[in-house]
Amino acid sequence: MIIDAHHHLWKADRGDYHWMSPDLPVLARDYLVDDIAPLLRKAGVDRTILVQAAQTEAETDFLLQIAEETDFIAGVTGWLDLSADDFEARFAHYRRHPKFVAIRPMLQDIDDDAWILQPCVVRNLEHVAESGFPFEFLTYPRHLPHVVAVMRRVPALHAVIDHLSKPPIASGVIDPWAAAMAEVAAFPNLYCKLSGMVTEDDHGQWSPARLRPWIAETVRLFGPSRIMFGSDWPVCRLAAEYGEVIHALRCNLETLLEPADMERAFGSNAIEFYRLNLS
Repeated sequence: MIIDAHHHLWKADRGDYHWMSPDLPVLARDYLVDDIAPLLRKAGVDRTILVQAAQTEAETDFLLQIAEETDFIAGVTGWLDLSADDFEARFAHYRRHPKFVAIRPMLQDIDDDAWILQPCVVRNLEHVAESGFPFEFLTYPRHLPHVVAVMRRVPALHAVIDHLSKPPIASGVIDPWAAAMAEVAAFPNLYCKLSGMVTEDDHGQWSPARLRPWIAETVRLFGPSRIMFGSDWPVCRLAAEYGEVIHALRCNLETLLEPADMERAFGSNAIEFYRLNLS
């Protein structure tokens, strides 16, 4: 079974996508189930994780409604306000939905890089950790010291780094990103998504070979049991189409992993991380 552990769907006129701009016409349009379904069939992808793209509960509700009506969506990573006094009540409310499988704040878009270290946020993350519920870090490399700090405070947090923390692939300079990721990877319950790479390279210049050093370093640091494939579709369309993204990852991992570990990276690690019930 192949699982795409990271893609988005959105309806532009909902109006809460703060990043959406007519300057990016490839993204400033609707992307819904009928748009991605044929791409999944062609690539042989069986299930997906639908990930939030707006900092509102309204979008979380929108995504959960789509998931209810769509068999191939195995789960939704939604947004909840981790700084809210009523977080525990809102968390309990959403956990009743069988396809609500993770929480993601958009740390990359918050002005305060250390926002996640606020006492109220740490307290709520402790509650998430006690519940054994998955959490996602959407970060740039500059946030990684704060990821390390919060993991030291909440070591039981079951979490994943999205998009390799968006390293500067276009620059070709792997340090200091690699050193920061080594600190993150030292936490055994922290995973990493092999996603979002094509858009961190020069959009017209990317190639599977240019991604290889970043993929290889991530595999070395996290090992074959804590990595997972994500397409980051449709954001990836800024640089590449769905089939190109999965091909680029597959042709790199085939030289780095044994066949059994390939199956983990493309499927069973996501099942384990999100604790999916696919029966």
